[in-house]
Amino acid sequence: MNSQQKIHYTYKVGIRRNTRQVNVGGIPIGGGSPISVQTMTKTKTSDVEATVKQIIEAAEAGCDIIRVTVNDKEAAEAMPKIVMKSPIPVVADIHFNHIFALKAIEAGVAKVRINPGNIGSKDRIKQVLDAAKGRNIPIRIGVNSGSLEQDILEKHGYPTAEALYESAMRHVEICDEFDFRDVIVSVKSTDVKLMIEAYRLIAQRTDIPLHLGVTETGTAKIGTIKSAVGIGTLLAEGIGDTIRVSLTDDPVKEIEVGKEILRSLSLASRNVELIACPTCGRLEVDLFNIVKQLEDKLAGEKKPVKIAVLGCVVNGPGEASEADIGIAAGKGVAILYRKGEMIKKIKEEEIVSTILEEVKNFKA
Repeated sequence: MNSQQKIHYTYKVGIRRNTRQVNVGGIPIGGGSPISVQTMTKTKTSDVEATVKQIIEAAEAGCDIIRVTVNDKEAAEAMPKIVMKSPIPVVADIHFNHIFALKAIEAGVAKVRINPGNIGSKDRIKQVLDAAKGRNIPIRIGVNSGSLEQDILEKHGYPTAEALYESAMRHVEICDEFDFRDVIVSVKSTDVKLMIEAYRLIAQRTDIPLHLGVTETGTAKIGTIKSAVGIGTLLAEGIGDTIRVSLTDDPVKEIEVGKEILRSLSLASRNVELIACPTCGRLEVDLFNIVKQLEDKLAGEKKPVKIAVLGCVVNGPGEASEADIGIAAGKGVAILYRKGEMIKKIKEEEIVSTILEEVKNFKA
């Protein structure tokens, strides 16, 4: 397939792709199970205290599965303590070294991220796959447009969707050869369009569960946009079983963005959803300050409540009445709405405290 040809796919919005299911430390992936959100620690793995602290913070933010690099002897030796102290399943990220993979499996990790074709002889591959099978541990085959095999690059000329697919299937076939089917695949790229096309290909041609991600997206601002477009497009088409947003930022930020992508497509329940108008010349209250205060004070609130704060007398009343708790404000005063019913008029300075009290008393 050349770059001018288009990939035709048959997925419809809202219909999940049917895949086999694998289990990652009690978290099912694929087979219609809820889409899980992952991140990766950014500490030195050998620093057990710092790594566990970051894992706990990610778990508290809603992370389902966390990946830890096992890139040297010290990291491998730290894994038993990390796994023991982690409140969520730990995935070992391995490149090239089959001994590190074996040690991670022995330490009790829930999954190994490794490409079988990159760890040497068939005997080494068999050792890792046998060890994983013995512990019922799945393997994620992670293909990246920046590290394709040389022969595949020469064949296709440059990273293409077909090249990513071919690389992934090369590793899948090695697993098949050893009767190992508990695999998850990712075909990531920094190029959002290429990433989408590659995932569509593998979704069409296999029943393997897919780990979605746009790799090396950059800072939170740009990375959030690229991840939302790439991951969100595929999820809307029913493609994807677990996701990881990659940002040059704290793992907690990755989880927050990942969760919001799922919520925007009604693929995860919301906690607090705060809606505010973009503002214009009709604005007559200090909406920026009001929303900032609410954002800070409602951080961590777990209730699934939709709050709308509008500073406009044109669209405000209608939109506020559609939320669980709504405010339509103008000229220093506001109308409070509760589940579509107009409740009372309040002063501008009472908006934040009133909403906080409404959230406290809210029942879904």
